[in-house]
Amino acid sequence: MTDNDPSVPEPNDGQTDTGTETNANEKAYWSENIRLLWTLMAVWFVVSFGAGILFRDFLDQFSLGGYPLGFWFAQQGSIYVFVLLIFYYTWKMKKIERKYDLDD
Repeated sequence: MTDNDPSVPEPNDGQTDTGTETNANEKAYWSENIRLLWTLMAVWFVVSFGAGILFRDFLDQFSLGGYPLGFWFAQQGSIYVFVLLIFYYTWKMKKIERKYDLDD
């Protein structure tokens, strides 16, 4: 038997590269997913806590639907923004899954 015998497979022939590539893709996918989650949670925090509590006095000089804007954000606006963030997350995750070939 020689070293160039094609009937003898080399150890981990091609599997190491594929496994490493898959592992790198999984890490990149999760990294992008976690980055998106933190961004959306930051937006959610700013809208719900910031607009409804911290900046309420400033926002109350404006009105929306006859209610002071700070009050409106605390009661309804933050919920609307939360629902919009859910739809955005779904849309963005589908794009990310397609990017890493993980879509159904």
